[in-house]
Amino acid sequence: MTNALLSYSGSGDVTAPVTALPGPPVDPTPGCDSADFAGFPVGSIALVGRGECTFASKAQHAYDAGASAVVIVNNAAGDLNGTVGEGFALDIPVTSVTQVVGDQLAATAPLVLHVTTSTFRGPATTYNVVAETPTGNDANVVMAGAHLDSVNAGPGINDNGSGSAALLEVAEQLAKVKPVNTVRFAWWGAEESTLVGSSRYVAGLTDEERSRIALYLNFDMVGSPNPVFFVYDGDDSDATGAGPGPSGSDRIEKTFEAFYDQRQVPFKGTDFSGRSDYGPFIAAGIPSGGLFTGAEGAKTAEETAIWGGTAGRDYDPCYHQACDTVGNVDLHALDVNSDAMGFAILQYAMNTSDINGIPGEDTFPPVTPAP
Repeated sequence: MTNALLSYSGSGDVTAPVTALPGPPVDPTPGCDSADFAGFPVGSIALVGRGECTFASKAQHAYDAGASAVVIVNNAAGDLNGTVGEGFALDIPVTSVTQVVGDQLAATAPLVLHVTTSTFRGPATTYNVVAETPTGNDANVVMAGAHLDSVNAGPGINDNGSGSAALLEVAEQLAKVKPVNTVRFAWWGAEESTLVGSSRYVAGLTDEERSRIALYLNFDMVGSPNPVFFVYDGDDSDATGAGPGPSGSDRIEKTFEAFYDQRQVPFKGTDFSGRSDYGPFIAAGIPSGGLFTGAEGAKTAEETAIWGGTAGRDYDPCYHQACDTVGNVDLHALDVNSDAMGFAILQYAMNTSDINGIPGEDTFPPVTPAP
């Protein structure tokens, strides 16, 4: 059975009957209300669909009803790699299964499962690594970041060795340049633990320090093995999911699009879903953007016709798994995106006038994609 532990789950070793809660269309918000667990058999394992409220909320209601463990069923194709959040303190196992496996479990009656989890809860120390250029306008800081950590299940070479390594290479090359604006590079700790590193960094900025950051660029998974060249949808032109980023995010999107146009590389928008380190910057009103090649989502036939690869296969079949090794990186995608990163970072190192109106180097005018 394909399953995954939700981070911050409690520990436990349970063998018990399974009780499946009705999902859509019977209940569009499964497990989100205590009433959903009315009559729940105490000691049973709760099988609950994903969606409409947090995993922690579903687990809390299950626990209150006497569940001995919780299994969350994905509501879309692919694995579910989630978290119940760092504030979750209940000593109950919380795991997940794919939609296909969940449907099989729900259709099997009677059903007994063995669920075992072993997790650590306690103080842990992690670090952000931050470096900036020795020259440039300190009142106009361009930030670029990638997270350093991986999940316990695997080495994390695509997620996010790809973004971290590419960002380091850009930093080394930028050392040969005298930027107009200060460029600050950040390699974040504990991204996989609900964006802890970047969140603490942004929260620790004074108002004045925050106001000096012109923009933030994020690079998380830029070499997925079944890739699409995704650009974060700063202007919400795709009208999908979250709304637009802070003012200026639309221009960042156009800068990346201009690079891909120059290389004649097709690209596609992707939503600011809040799953990576741009989230705290957007919440603080800082224009943001970045690149992504896909995680656990399945590549469509239409995408395969444009970018190649395998339709129906995840963009990264080894996402959050032990197989996320050096063999799990598409070197062409990594090469193209490394150049795209360098292009955008150098552009804004020299001129952010299209973001905040501060004049820059005339030889680096704002760029626009082809009509």
